[in-house]
Amino acid sequence: MATTDPVNPSSLPLQDRVAIVTGSSRGIGKAIAIHLASLGAKLVINYASNKDQADLVAEEINSCCSENTPHATVVKLLFDEAERVFGSQVHVLVNSAAIANTKYPTIANTLVEDFDRLFSVNCRGTFLCCKEAAKRIKQGGGGRIILLSSSSVGALRPNSATYTSSKAAVETMTKILAKELKGTGITANCVAPGPIATDMFFVGRSEELVKRVIEACPHGRLGETKDVAPLVGFLASDAGKWINGQVIRVNGGHD
Repeated sequence: MATTDPVNPSSLPLQDRVAIVTGSSRGIGKAIAIHLASLGAKLVINYASNKDQADLVAEEINSCCSENTPHATVVKLLFDEAERVFGSQVHVLVNSAAIANTKYPTIANTLVEDFDRLFSVNCRGTFLCCKEAAKRIKQGGGGRIILLSSSSVGALRPNSATYTSSKAAVETMTKILAKELKGTGITANCVAPGPIATDMFFVGRSEELVKRVIEACPHGRLGETKDVAPLVGFLASDAGKWINGQVIRVNGGHD
């Protein structure tokens, strides 16, 4: 585990604030981690199994890498390591870790084990991160909990019930958590991207289906990770302190 502190001008909005980003070895999580680092944050890069990719991210930003599974002990270890390495409480948690059922089955054809696996990572994993963050995030200013959902919760498309339901639970958790954190100065918000051109999006989708998704977007393209990361950066900064308990859809007008 190699760690160094980023060297940034003092004017940066997240200067010296410690941020944990789960699921940050690739895709949206990677873009968020790199963006937060560019704003001055000290990063904990978290991954499930893709250590090589996590190491590549760590080469781009100053970081601390830790193994991740949706288990309470390991989530606690993330915060412990952040505090040990950086000598500070964690200011920002971004929970980006998620999986999808790439077979896109109907409810009738969804395997119970697939349902359990998605809820274990997407819902239980998020719950464990929120549980620890609610106790460990710095209070009194600058404390941010930002969860990643999906615009599919609003669209309610067929063949996506398990994934969409797991993300609907995340959105509900966000709104309740924001109220439970009353008086702490910590905000809790949810960013819900639409279709984003990542590996997770393309797996299991035909070229024809991808084309239809693109045509359904007013901008005529898939979203990119760089379309999502700046919003997370804004919410993590002092400029986002009055936004709390919200679900913000980032989808270019796509349902």
